[in-house]
Amino acid sequence: MDIKKIIEKKSNNKPLTKEEIEFFVNGYTNGQITDYQASALLMAIKILGMNEAETFALTNAMLHSGDIIDLTDLGMVVDKHSTGGISDTTTLALAPICACCGIKMLKLSGRGLGFTGGTIDKLEAFDGFNVALAINDAKQLVEQNGACVISATANLAPADKKLYALRDTTATVASLPLIASSIMSKKLASGASAIVLDVKYGDGAFMKTKKSAEELAKLMVKIGAKAGKKMDYVIGDMNEPLGYNIGNRLEAYEAIELLSGKQGKLRNETLKLASKCIALGKGITEQHALTLAIEAVDSGKALSKFKSMIKAQGGSLSLFKGLGMKPTFVVKAQQNGVLKKINCSELGSLVGKLGATRQKLTDIIDYKVGVKTFHKLGEEIHVGDVLFEIFAKNKEQAKEFAPLFEACYKIV
Repeated sequence: MDIKKIIEKKSNNKPLTKEEIEFFVNGYTNGQITDYQASALLMAIKILGMNEAETFALTNAMLHSGDIIDLTDLGMVVDKHSTGGISDTTTLALAPICACCGIKMLKLSGRGLGFTGGTIDKLEAFDGFNVALAINDAKQLVEQNGACVISATANLAPADKKLYALRDTTATVASLPLIASSIMSKKLASGASAIVLDVKYGDGAFMKTKKSAEELAKLMVKIGAKAGKKMDYVIGDMNEPLGYNIGNRLEAYEAIELLSGKQGKLRNETLKLASKCIALGKGITEQHALTLAIEAVDSGKALSKFKSMIKAQGGSLSLFKGLGMKPTFVVKAQQNGVLKKINCSELGSLVGKLGATRQKLTDIIDYKVGVKTFHKLGEEIHVGDVLFEIFAKNKEQAKEFAPLFEACYKIV
């Protein structure tokens, strides 16, 4: 086959065959196809799209470019994937809730890059927590505790990793078939029997509209179902942070607060996702599953399970006794009004610049920096009310960032 002819074919809006897509993926992964040739094809795909058969073929080719984890010896294993968001700490609370309800979960999660924090970074806020377990060791912990969260292996869908890096530098990220195949190639390679997708939309998400999030979710469900997986999805609003805390240690602590009974949007969204996972795994109604999930939290069983999970992977339990740090600076409201809009993506970006996320892969994370918010959209605010508690490296940095955080709120 000739990559030039494949590029020309796609540029003329003709669908590619399974063999042509496999040739492209394999050739680019092993270096026989150049960056500029791959960029040309990716741009044609972004502009002209792909039909479902092409998208399935692309997912399958990336899926088989590396390791495929076999979890069949564990029986039914359920996975959850979020497309990312601000203050999205659901996985930390979801895994122990599901484990308490008899659902096995071996989750391979990623690190954060840019304005969203990664699940692995949040778990590493527990001093000593080991995310780099071998699959067989992780399986043993699933048998022991019901759930285990580790970092994704380097050879899981390596074609996607290489293609995503190229997409990120060539403005070809925003393509429905490319996003869907990227996510699902990794999820299918992770070996779970059932997958619940948490697809976010809004200012703090990649998909900006509810409609585009629905389209992405439905396409990924089709891909998963074609691969023989049980699938479901939730559409999440990311026009405001999901919880109140942003930053790794702060978010880990908020997961503990949730499992200790704290009410709010984060709890509601976590329970909704848990009910989907439990319903798929046990073959029961979502309402029955929700009842089980609520009981797991309210009884304290999920909190105990979370402690067991952290301890089993070498993590310190000190965070369960309290946050253990005080804010560096407090930002208070200068006017009365209603919180009408939150620049969610900028809020996340500012926390990242404090040092909570990597701006580039080689950056070292500061797990203790972040911000605590106190209001949700539509709430009344009065002069003197605390808007943010900033946890910074020092007071000078906090004062520098204070007006920038304040500018993220529109109060009228």
